[in-house]
Amino acid sequence: MRLKSSAAALLFGILFFFAPAISHGQIITEGPDSARVPVPETIGGKDGFFLTRWDRPARAAFYSAVLPGAGQFYNKAYWKIPIIYATGAVLGYFIIDNNNKYQDFRQALIWRTDNDSTTTDQFANDPVLGVARGQIATDNLRRGRDFYRRNRDLTYILSFIAYGLNIAEAYVHAHLKEFDVSDDLALRVQPAVIPLVAGPARHTPGLTFTLYTRSK
Repeated sequence: MRLKSSAAALLFGILFFFAPAISHGQIITEGPDSARVPVPETIGGKDGFFLTRWDRPARAAFYSAVLPGAGQFYNKAYWKIPIIYATGAVLGYFIIDNNNKYQDFRQALIWRTDNDSTTTDQFANDPVLGVARGQIATDNLRRGRDFYRRNRDLTYILSFIAYGLNIAEAYVHAHLKEFDVSDDLALRVQPAVIPLVAGPARHTPGLTFTLYTRSK
């Protein structure tokens, strides 16, 4: 159970770090003539290496997909790179540790139930898992095998999630770097009642973020 709690805490930390990747907003341009939403220009030309056809967010996402942290380096968010690799190191440790323990319990269970008196597993003299405890010890070996296998598989899933969030964070950060941050911007945050898609006439409270740009 302690390993499950550690994995859950690690997932919460990953989601907290990458939370900006799932933010949404609205951009409104105010002016006397027209209302328009500015669209960033594409970086690169028509010729040359194929990445020159991509905009900055697509490049950042591609770099992080090829090498985790490379998109953050491209975005000059250098402080995020150690966090990404520390997360990878922790997840890698849990994968190796849980897999090793799973293999130990699995092999011990095979030897314990093979009806061969010449084979002795590593838990044979253990006070809890030893042979002297009979079927209870065998059941505990089976539970231990299943427990560490689930933890290993869960850590694999968390690793794929962390990898995907690494790509999403690089992509969203690159988009944010292209936003105008001049004095002509205004951000309004206000409560709202948001209709739900599922179910008739259902609503939920929430917040709206509206970004105004004032044209001259």
